[in-house]
Amino acid sequence: MSCTVDDRKQIRRAARAIRDAVPTIAVDVVAPNASRHDAWTLDAVLRDRESVPPEVLRELALAGLTLQPVPSQAGYQHVVATM
Repeated sequence: MSCTVDDRKQIRRAARAIRDAVPTIAVDVVAPNASRHDAWTLDAVLRDRESVPPEVLRELALAGLTLQPVPSQAGYQHVVATM
């Protein structure tokens, strides 16, 4: 398997874990060619959050993702992490 395939599987696994761990509006995986970060990107919007919960940070760390700074919006937390 190539590194790209492994990275895609790992980031998709993290997306599923986040979806299962906390209330989410949306969780999406963006391929490097479609991401403004030029890397595998996990993009999530969490419901009723003012910060990124520990469960999400744990999943990002386990997947080896780097949290990117994104401003939150009233009642929602936008999470962007790259591989």
